[in-house]
Amino acid sequence: MPAEWEAHAATWMSWPADDDLWFGHLEGVRREYAELVRTIARFERVELLCRSAECEADARERLGADAQNVTFHQVPLDDSWVRDNGPLFVRNAAGEVALVNWQFNSWGGKFEWENDNQIPEYVAEYLGMAHWDRPEVLEGGGLEVTGDGVGLTTRSCFLTETRNPGLTEEGYTFLLGDTLGIRKLLWLEGGLENDHTDGHIDTITRFADPHTIVTSVTEDQSDANWAVMQANLEALRGMTDAQGQPFRIVELPLPATRLEGAEGRLPPTYANFYIGNGFVAVPQYGDPNDARALEILRPLFPGREVIGLPSRQIIEGGGSFHCLTQQQPAGAVWAG
Repeated sequence: MPAEWEAHAATWMSWPADDDLWFGHLEGVRREYAELVRTIARFERVELLCRSAECEADARERLGADAQNVTFHQVPLDDSWVRDNGPLFVRNAAGEVALVNWQFNSWGGKFEWENDNQIPEYVAEYLGMAHWDRPEVLEGGGLEVTGDGVGLTTRSCFLTETRNPGLTEEGYTFLLGDTLGIRKLLWLEGGLENDHTDGHIDTITRFADPHTIVTSVTEDQSDANWAVMQANLEALRGMTDAQGQPFRIVELPLPATRLEGAEGRLPPTYANFYIGNGFVAVPQYGDPNDARALEILRPLFPGREVIGLPSRQIIEGGGSFHCLTQQQPAGAVWAG
């Protein structure tokens, strides 16, 4: 599985459609989402899944002339989190790209998922791409990779009984080695409070390059996230890269302001950025730490434009930019 910072052929996304799933914020979500699509389309092609004619019409109207680098697909969808319900792409030694189709059960059966579980099959058929259907449940947001054989995840997510009962840390190491080429799987304990994904790694800790890890921290010791983030930080300091060298660890503050949504505390984070061809899109929440987060991230991505975009409405759904995107690596299609 190539690293996210490697060249992309396209970014796959799914247009927001259900006002109930966004707790009455759909209009604001679509406004912010359109800005994200518009930004990505400046740098690479966007393959945009739309579950209805209304969704496609709404997307076209909001994007306007900026839709020139967007391909629209009308397919049945339940939700917009294509990072988790979409395929994971892999590349062989010849540079040909194929995909792995994991099972998706909406983070342990929390929402509807039957339509979203079909997205990888649609993508494979549309691209004429070889693919492997796996019986295991796995979400892209639960796994970070360096592209040189190192992976990072959380026990709170992967080891839940609602995903793959009985699959151990050792079992995951073999599974991800066979399917994604991960030879060294690293584990953190958990993620953010009230994260309905059970603590996806992409909401807290990310690789910036094969030797650099960005991890979320908070200075507020009264915050329920403080102890978990500190434990993660200490664990990361003891981990090594593919060459056995300690990682460079960069601390990234969580937003300073506690945000409440319809189901309690929201999990806003700057770590849910998306790396594309020549850019990094970083969520912003109208928070005092917004600018500070951009200042920390910019030096880590030389040659890329680090762009802050609004995500205050999007976070009402529980995720942000990385959760809403899935990169298709550059390379010839490994024909199915």
